[in-house]
Amino acid sequence: MNIFRLAGDMTHLASVLVLLLKIHTIKSCAGISLKTQELYAIVFVTRYLDIFTSFVSVYNTFMKLIFLGSSFSIVWYMRRHKIVRRSYDKDHDTFRHYFLALPCLILALLIHEKFTLTEVMWTFSLYLEAVAILPQLILLQRTRNIDNLTGQYVFLLGAYRALYILNWIYRYFTEPHYVHWITWISGLVQTLLYADFFYYYFDSWKNSKKLQLPA
Repeated sequence: MNIFRLAGDMTHLASVLVLLLKIHTIKSCAGISLKTQELYAIVFVTRYLDIFTSFVSVYNTFMKLIFLGSSFSIVWYMRRHKIVRRSYDKDHDTFRHYFLALPCLILALLIHEKFTLTEVMWTFSLYLEAVAILPQLILLQRTRNIDNLTGQYVFLLGAYRALYILNWIYRYFTEPHYVHWITWISGLVQTLLYADFFYYYFDSWKNSKKLQLPA
């Protein structure tokens, strides 16, 4: 564990808490893509298949349970909660997310480090996480109505991955034979997808104006 990974984990956790705060207290999921949340649920399920068979640390298991539980809670709120689901903008959240999941699965079957179920599913989760934010970004571009909590949620998600890249760089120079190119490339693609959002987020913060993405 190093400072970059810890900061990345805490930033990721903060993004989830911000979203749950918005949904639970305001009883609204306006501006949130259900398609992205469903993709994240798939990411965590396929990544943490070993949660009950491979123990690393209490911290590691705790974080896995948090992300699994929160992802399914968010999906449940958006689909089933009688008040929250009314604010879901299904007319604009029309990205066909299975167009992302299927190619990622095929790619994982073709390009992986070891051909086992857990390894292929772990690789699939990396590929899918890299592009899972796309429905969310497209929804924000279509609606152009980004409230503060939604903007903070997306920013924290992007910051989490950027911090993890710093973690990988740190480990590359401090740990012998630390080479995971699949992880690195997936993380870089994911961070680049946030580049446009980061620009407009900082521009709105610097000029004290409402955050809007170009159509």
